[in-house]
Amino acid sequence: MSLDRPLLFALRGSESLGAKIAHHLGIPLAAHEEREFEDGEHKARPLENVRGRCCYVLHALHGDVSHSANDKLNRLLFFIATLKDASADLVSAVVPYLAYARKDRKTKPRDPVTVRYVAQLFEAMGTDALLALEVHNPAAFQNAFRCPTEQLDSAGLFVRPIAGKLGPGEVAVVSPDAGGVKRAALFRERLSQALGRPVSMGFVEKYRSAGLLSGELLVGEVAGRQVLLFDDLISSGQTLVRAATACRAQGAASVWAAAAHGLFNADALRGLGTGPIDRIFVSDSVNIVGLEGTLLQAKLEVVSCAVLLGEAIRRSHEGGSIVALMQS
Repeated sequence: MSLDRPLLFALRGSESLGAKIAHHLGIPLAAHEEREFEDGEHKARPLENVRGRCCYVLHALHGDVSHSANDKLNRLLFFIATLKDASADLVSAVVPYLAYARKDRKTKPRDPVTVRYVAQLFEAMGTDALLALEVHNPAAFQNAFRCPTEQLDSAGLFVRPIAGKLGPGEVAVVSPDAGGVKRAALFRERLSQALGRPVSMGFVEKYRSAGLLSGELLVGEVAGRQVLLFDDLISSGQTLVRAATACRAQGAASVWAAAAHGLFNADALRGLGTGPIDRIFVSDSVNIVGLEGTLLQAKLEVVSCAVLLGEAIRRSHEGGSIVALMQS
């Protein structure tokens, strides 16, 4: 076994994506043990020597039926610290979905800035670097962490699958809120290159207070166009449904949606299954469960992020360029 080869661990719940990443890297997943105790506590440890090795630990921090986001965060932090205690040379967290990334600023008096607190926890455990896919606010993410970070945008994941299915008519990319315009603009640029023709741009206003959404103004021309809503995640689906409804009201010929993270809570099954969106694309950054036999499942196409994450790990380990990866 070469000491130059990285060790990739995938914690419980992330094994499927981990296996795909390991396959791309041409390495096996590193062996580890996770144990549950009667009082709700747990422990995890590597089952192979990590002394002097470069370790990557994969875990998506979304809440699901087995573990909450808090529990997954705790398990990842403890395992990183365990690897450092076992004399691993470098330990990088690979977090396809980063919990609490949306809470990046104070919106009300005495509000927490939780993404900064999460960053401090990773740093306290000795995390050498963190790699995440499509965080809510890249600038806030980068500023929150003092250890090196890489934010992989998801635009490149969806360009080919979507471009290959679009018809010959005019296309518009629409951000479902003003805060996501830069993200949607990057996708619009790459989609236009793939299609070899212009793609227009727009956004829908959105205001959120106490969990309630408002705002219906659509900026941009969508009449008669194939509209693509592009966002970082889908949770309840309310944001996308409001944006799709606004596009339909302005004469959109069809409405598709794409987002890196398909969290899909119970409200999403109802709103997205029967709502105004014809087709939905997400990555496999999180495990998608509970959609079997639903109307939402019939609209859904899952695009794997394994090659993107695997190549980012390879370049990180070998000193390659992540910037070039994002531009390719």
